Amino acid sequence: MIPVKNGERELDRCLEALRRSQHQDYECIVVDDGSSDRSAAVAERYGARVIRCRPSLGPAAARNRGAREAKGDILFFIDADVCVGPDSVGRVAENFAADAQLDAVIGSYDDSPEAADFLSQYKNLMHSFVHQSAQEAASTFWSGCGAMRRAVFEQYSGFSEDYKRPAIEDIELGYRLTAGGRKILLDKGLLVKHLKAWSFWRLLKTDILDRGIPWTELILRDANMPNDLNVQISQRISVALVYVLLLAVAGMAIHFRGLFLVPVLLLLLLLLSAYWFHDWHLARNRVRLLVPIAVTVGGSIWLAWQHHMLSLIPPLFVTLALIFLQHRFLRGSASWRIYSVVTGLCLAGTIGFILSFMPNHPMVVLPFVVLLLVLFINSQFYVFLRGRKSFLFALTAIPFHLLYHFYNGISFCAGTILYWVRRRR
Repeated sequence: MIPVKNGERELDRCLEALRRSQHQDYECIVVDDGSSDRSAAVAERYGARVIRCRPSLGPAAARNRGAREAKGDILFFIDADVCVGPDSVGRVAENFAADAQLDAVIGSYDDSPEAADFLSQYKNLMHSFVHQSAQEAASTFWSGCGAMRRAVFEQYSGFSEDYKRPAIEDIELGYRLTAGGRKILLDKGLLVKHLKAWSFWRLLKTDILDRGIPWTELILRDANMPNDLNVQISQRISVALVYVLLLAVAGMAIHFRGLFLVPVLLLLLLLLSAYWFHDWHLARNRVRLLVPIAVTVGGSIWLAWQHHMLSLIPPLFVTLALIFLQHRFLRGSASWRIYSVVTGLCLAGTIGFILSFMPNHPMVVLPFVVLLLVLFINSQFYVFLRGRKSFLFALTAIPFHLLYHFYNGISFCAGTILYWVRRRR
C-alpha cells in the first residue's frame, strides 16, 4: 500500500525496489492522492493497481482508501520515498506466520541514506538510530514501513482522517492499538532506504508543525508518554538541559559581553563549517551557501577585531582550510588517515586556544558543564554517527542536535497550549 502525491521520481525507485523483492506473493496498490505529475503513469508502468483520489484527501485517507480495496489479510504500508530490501516483504510475512498473536510489525530506515547532503544524512541517520535503539515491543506504529493484520486495522477504523497532511496519523493509530493491548513488533532487521532530501526549513517545519506539536497533543489526549523512541526519558532530560544551557550562555553573555561571546561564536563557526563545506562540494547553486558563510566569517572577524582577539583568526582559518579539503582524500586510505590525524590535532589545538580566551571566572564553567552533560546523555548517538560517517561528521551534528532539543521544547509548549485551547472550545 503506497500513497503518493507528486512523487514520480521517488515512486519509480520505490516500485523498482519492490519488483526485485524475493517474495512475490503480494498485491501492489498505489493511491494517487491528487498528483499533478506522472505518478499514476509510473505506477501503471510497474503493473500496480492505481486508485485515484480527486481532490487530494491526505495520506491518512489515501491509505484507508487503499486498505478498503485490498484483498489480502496483511496490509503492508510503505511510503513512496522509500526502497524496500529484497527480503523486506518476506520478513513481514514470516513475522506474522511465526506469531499468531502479532497484530502489527514495523521496521526502520537503514544506515545508508540516499541523499548525500549533510542535513539529509544527519536526519535520516537519526531516525535509523532511534528505531534501532528502541524496544522491540513497540509502543506505536510507523507507516513508512509497517504492516498490520487487516482485521485489526478495520477494528480500529484505520488511520485518523483528521490529519489532512503528512503528520502523526500512524503514531496516533499505534497509540490506539497499544491502549487496546495489541502486540506491535519492531523488527530491527526490516530495513528500508529513505530517498528524501531534507532542507533546513523543511526539517524545522516537519519536526515542529507536523510532528512535535500534534504528538504533544496526542500525548496529552491519551495521557501516555512511553519511555521509547523520540520521547525517551533521556530525550526529555536533554530538552531541559538545553534550556539550562541557553540560560547559562545568556547570563555569561550579559555579564561578560564580547569576552564570552566571541569565543563561543568562533567555536560555533568551527562546527558549522564542516556542514557548509560538506554541502559546498555537492551544491549546484553555491550562492545559497556563500551568503551564510560570508556573513558568519565576516561577522566573526569583526567581533574578534572589536574585542582585541584577532590572534584567534589565523589558527581558526588553518583548521577551516583543512576541513574544506577533506573531500580530496579517499576515506580509508593512508592519506586519509594522515589527514585525519593532522586535522584532529589542529582542531583540538584551535578549540583549546579559543577556550583560553574565556573570561577567568568560575561561573564560565557552568555552560560547558551543562553541555558535557547533554553530550554524555546522547553519547551513543554521536558514537553511532562516528561509526557510520566520521568523527568530524559527529562533531558537526552537535549544534543541530542541540537545536533539535531546543525546538522540541518549543513544540511541547505550543502543543500543550493548543491542546487546552481546543479542549476549552
